[in-house]
Amino acid sequence: MLTTKTFFRKTKSGNIFKITRDHYLRDDIWCGSEICDNCSPKLSGKILDESPGATSSLINTPYYLLLDTNIVLDQIHILEEELICNVVILQTVLEEVRHRSSNVYKSLADIISNPNRKFYVFVNEHRRETYVERIRGESANDRNDRAIREATKWYNSHLEGIKTVLLTDDNDNKEKARREGLLAFTMEEYVESLDNGGVLVDKLSKRQFVLEGKGEPLFPCHLTPAEIHKGITSGKLLQGSFLASRENFLEGTVNVEGMDKFVLVQGRVGLNRAVDGDVVALELLPKDQWTAPSDIVLQDEEEEDPGDVIDEEEIVQKPTKEVERTPTGKIVGIIRRKWRQYCGILQPNAVKENVRHLFVPAERKIPKVRIETRQAEALYSQRIIVAIDSWPRNSRYPLGHFVRALGNVGDKETENEVLLLEHDVPHSRFSDEVLSFLPKLPWVITESDVAQREDFRHIDVCSVDPPGCTDIDDALHCKELDNGNLEVAVHIADVSHFIRPGTALDKEAASRATTVYLVDKRIDMVPELLSSNLCSLRGNEERFAFSCLWEMDHSANIINTRFCKSIIRSRAAMTYEEAQLKIDDPSQTDAIAKSLRGLNTLAKKLKKRRLENGALVLASPEIRFQVDSETHDPIEVEAKKMRETNSMVEEFMLLANISVAKKIVEEFPECAMLRRHPEPPQSNFEPLVKAGKHQGFEINTLSGKDLAKSLEAAHKVDNPYFNTMLKVLATRCMMQAVYFVSGMLQPTEFFHYGLACPIYTHFTSPIRRYADIIVHRLLAVCVGADATYPELLDKKKSHALCQNLNYRNRMAQYAGRASVALNTHLFFRERVETEAGYILFVRKNALQILIPKYGLEGVLYLNKKGEVSTVNFVYNQEEHTQTCGDVVFRSFDPVEVQLSLDRSNVQHEKLVFKLVKPEIPGFSVPSPEPESAPVDVKMSEASKRKSPELNAKISGPMKKKVRRKRNKH
Repeated sequence: MLTTKTFFRKTKSGNIFKITRDHYLRDDIWCGSEICDNCSPKLSGKILDESPGATSSLINTPYYLLLDTNIVLDQIHILEEELICNVVILQTVLEEVRHRSSNVYKSLADIISNPNRKFYVFVNEHRRETYVERIRGESANDRNDRAIREATKWYNSHLEGIKTVLLTDDNDNKEKARREGLLAFTMEEYVESLDNGGVLVDKLSKRQFVLEGKGEPLFPCHLTPAEIHKGITSGKLLQGSFLASRENFLEGTVNVEGMDKFVLVQGRVGLNRAVDGDVVALELLPKDQWTAPSDIVLQDEEEEDPGDVIDEEEIVQKPTKEVERTPTGKIVGIIRRKWRQYCGILQPNAVKENVRHLFVPAERKIPKVRIETRQAEALYSQRIIVAIDSWPRNSRYPLGHFVRALGNVGDKETENEVLLLEHDVPHSRFSDEVLSFLPKLPWVITESDVAQREDFRHIDVCSVDPPGCTDIDDALHCKELDNGNLEVAVHIADVSHFIRPGTALDKEAASRATTVYLVDKRIDMVPELLSSNLCSLRGNEERFAFSCLWEMDHSANIINTRFCKSIIRSRAAMTYEEAQLKIDDPSQTDAIAKSLRGLNTLAKKLKKRRLENGALVLASPEIRFQVDSETHDPIEVEAKKMRETNSMVEEFMLLANISVAKKIVEEFPECAMLRRHPEPPQSNFEPLVKAGKHQGFEINTLSGKDLAKSLEAAHKVDNPYFNTMLKVLATRCMMQAVYFVSGMLQPTEFFHYGLACPIYTHFTSPIRRYADIIVHRLLAVCVGADATYPELLDKKKSHALCQNLNYRNRMAQYAGRASVALNTHLFFRERVETEAGYILFVRKNALQILIPKYGLEGVLYLNKKGEVSTVNFVYNQEEHTQTCGDVVFRSFDPVEVQLSLDRSNVQHEKLVFKLVKPEIPGFSVPSPEPESAPVDVKMSEASKRKSPELNAKISGPMKKKVRRKRNKH
């Protein structure tokens, strides 16, 4: 059968088009039940069986469940439980879910694909009896609800002996269904009726839940979407992403596009129920109400549920004439929630048998969540996952529900899982569909392959990487030419040869975006067959490469540049240390030694030229762990050593990236994928300038070149670590480097501030960065080695891809740092050590201390809230100093601190810093059993120009090594 709908559309030019849409209907679409005698499906189409399903006190016959859209969207965590089976998913519902939530749609698709779950997709929109036309004046939502009820009726009339029960959390839909004679229940009614549904009750979404009790609302109303739209259009409201503070739970900022500075938001009323990551509507306060960020480190440390009374903290800093006011605003509405699932623990409840509990997220930027659970006693020792459902005005905390338990708190595997989930790192196994696109083994290079590439197998190529490296994506060579010049080449793994556009493998790599390096494991962007084998440029194995070749003179001036697809055979896969020994040993005169020496000499000249142009040499303490070969627990930790060969490889990777960037922009000025590093606003440099001034140095920040000169000139004879600390502080002032599409910005905005170069991209690590794969595809089109495809040249799609790449790259950095912090805690579990350190920042109630030996930072609290102390510290806001008697604490001052681990809080083990020197009576007690306030530890930020992860590397007696590969560019 066929239904036809005709309508007319008027264009902007005034022309009228007649549009006709045909909709085909059939009588032979299967119902999916094995007890049905009316349908004639194939055996594989019989999914629903005749088992009665879970026993419910509301339903006295065998039954199937039919779900409406809001049940799937809100209660997906219940649907994931195996107790829920024999379920009909309508095409109407599936399409609505797909458009409204990609995450829920993926979860539902996984359930449907599992034959044991017995979820059947019924194509109701093309079955004659279940298709419904939209009535004039009827909303799309009401039409879909009617279609769902019609499908339920049809199933009840179509099948004998089986009832079809409609589950809906829409009261209007439920009442209409009951008036039409259907069995209809809410998910809560159904779950509570099940004989063994106790666990499911904990997982009920609280989206429709109303908090009991009366009283004044605690938060202002959010504006409606219409009011927000009107306000933004008129300019009265601003739109931006909310970023909660890690150090102060009553403070945050909103990143408003087009504004140089973030807008400060303070106090619970000002934050108005925004959660980190939400896109919010913001009202900017009058200038006379602008304030400054608080210098207080403030955590929400209530041990028990404080109820719903907001006792506003005094955190608003009253600016003096010397303190610059910051644009300040208040959040008046939520444009888009960015809620996700959160890991954490249950806060013990003093009232026994109480089902209401507070969940404490592992991430301090997330507020506590009120949940209901009947298994609290079993969950107190577990890391659990909770989802936020709603945040009513009369609740101090948002409402949510329990999703699942991860494992015991403190267990290393559990904590690794937590940090991956918390940083949204995709780490499930690659699906069979993805793996189906891998080449079949044994993989053989054919004559046809060689004919399409330049053959460099006769050239002495080698790679230089960290110890234990298995994903070797770059190799180099240097040789003399007949004309006296040098041929220098960077050979990069040709990953794009194996990952073709549009395949499941390609889509998975694009989604993951980057390989994530933890201390004891690596989460690959692509399957191991590629990352550690076929794409890895291993020693003495033939591999496909994409080569960038330069002809240079001996002064490192480039005569010409060319690119080609190639085939190479690396002569050696060396570590940085091995390569350095080969360069330094005069007795080594083989071709590889000569090549390395030539590369090293040229690299020094390239680096000198870069620095003269204003490139920054920043610093971040980077550490390596030695782990036990059996337990994989850290047994030694030390600061990482840098060698000339590290810099040598870095210089040529930088040069290759710059050369490729120029080429692809020349060919594709509108759709080249590039990487930019924005110049920081001058306000970012204020802490650096003040810190330098206190130490007698003037830091000029007017340009990158001025900053580089100032940093290089700042040295202190009595403090050899001073210059490094100054560069660490400079790193904190930097903006984040990001991927972008050339057609979206003006060429003047392409500039990479840290490298002091006008154009840059990423080409040299396609095994572990998806951006490099895109750049390879663009370059391949440029040199005629491959064909283009529509998505490659689509600016909007490339822009959306860049957004995901930037997000995943940022999360990978945070996950890497969290892994280092976790292993640092493991290292200090049985240790109490006294170490030399330096003050990085002086806060109103704390000192931030850097320990060079371990490359870590901690906060030493001076005045803890609620504690009575005989020691009085006086904070000078203008000078950023703390004074106690005759002792003055300033940035970069040396101190001695005692380090130990406080494990009293199972949620957040804390590295405790206690002051040893300078001695302050009543405060400095060099006791092996420290009693000071607990301290949050966070690892120093990596240089935005250098490594996006801290470079902790593993070595063990059994040589089982996991590589944390250094980003050479």
